[in-house]
Amino acid sequence: MLPKQKRMLVRISVGAVCFAVLLFLPLPGPWRAAAFLVPYAVLGWDVVWRAVRHIAHGQVFDENFLMLVATVGAFCVGEFPEGVAVMLFYQIGEWFQSVAVSRSRRSIAALMEIRPDTAHLERDGQIVTVAPDTVAVGDCIVVQPGERVPLDGVVLAGESTLNTAALTGESLPRAVAPGDEILSGCVNETGLLRVRVEKTFGASTVSKILDLVENASAKKSKSEHFITKFARYYTPAVVFAALALAVLPPLFAGGWVVWIHRALTFLVISCPCALVISVPLSFFGGIGGAARRGILVKGGNYLETLAGVRTVVFDKTGTLTRGVFRVTQLHAVSGDDAGLLEAAALAESYSTHPISRSIRDAWGGEVDESRIADVQELAGQGVRARVDGRDVCVGNGRLMAALGLKPASVDAGGTTVHVAIGGQYAGYLLISDEPKPTAKAALD
Repeated sequence: MLPKQKRMLVRISVGAVCFAVLLFLPLPGPWRAAAFLVPYAVLGWDVVWRAVRHIAHGQVFDENFLMLVATVGAFCVGEFPEGVAVMLFYQIGEWFQSVAVSRSRRSIAALMEIRPDTAHLERDGQIVTVAPDTVAVGDCIVVQPGERVPLDGVVLAGESTLNTAALTGESLPRAVAPGDEILSGCVNETGLLRVRVEKTFGASTVSKILDLVENASAKKSKSEHFITKFARYYTPAVVFAALALAVLPPLFAGGWVVWIHRALTFLVISCPCALVISVPLSFFGGIGGAARRGILVKGGNYLETLAGVRTVVFDKTGTLTRGVFRVTQLHAVSGDDAGLLEAAALAESYSTHPISRSIRDAWGGEVDESRIADVQELAGQGVRARVDGRDVCVGNGRLMAALGLKPASVDAGGTTVHVAIGGQYAGYLLISDEPKPTAKAALD
């Protein structure tokens, strides 16, 4: 709870206790009015001040003006408890609204963790740690393993894998090499990268995403536009109708106090505050609730559109599947599937790529480093190594084509990893993802 909200809660508590005590005190008329002014002042001084200030600036018809007229009118006709009670319940509602908005803002602010605080700028052969917004286009930055990429750019040197889940939701890391574009907000997982900056911090991908979420409430839905327009005409209409109710009937039938009391009752009941506040608050709460679950909603208009959605297209990996890969199929040309798996696992033993880990997990043996030599990571293709004195290549179809070999055609869901041993095509492994146990229920 924010300090401001704590102070407001203390005010409401003090005002409510004072109000409750006065309800049971048998005070004479003049003293009774003065006594009820105390909780009224505690609870409503800010509402009165805002109403007076807005009137001075020409903004007459708002909820503060309605509250002022209704409560002051209640005091004028001798209904002191009602005047204080209206202000008490209004302030309680405002406090709950403030707490709800704060929770939504905290949820949105949690997304700020994807914004990097520093960048390692390469300047005159030295690495200097600076704020990302001080780095210019064309500068060279260094991104170390485990760090978040601070700015959009192009890789000049180094090879690595990037975790892009914070931006795309994709759980499978993306391999990058010199010449590849990378986006700010991704996490560098394995290798050191030198990157030429292509966009300033303000124009970078991560800044645009955060700006979209921070300003999501500015993109109003049709309901919000209607309520805003409705209140602009409804509020003054209510005020003038209440004024007519207070003045016109007594001119013909008398009973000024009775009709003023009825006009004030009408004014309080007709106040559009709940309608005007609840609709935008509902959308803001929805955006904040989505942010708390890692879902970026760019505005209330998009949230409202979801109510009419009948068809949904899902990304698979990491959304409907676990994003945890395992070997589901083996095929060795020689028929020795176990030997194929062992050779592939040993060749991949130094790689941190998820597919490499899945091959090692499928094998399950202890890696004997003396059996492995001359390991090479081939960017975008796979791994080459000498295992037990034989040349072993493990990778995709492009690697096999570079070796002049024709890989087997595999018609199955998953990633196919081909293996060549001693310059000959030896077989393939099929790496597949697993559906999440909750995927079917989520789709239903």
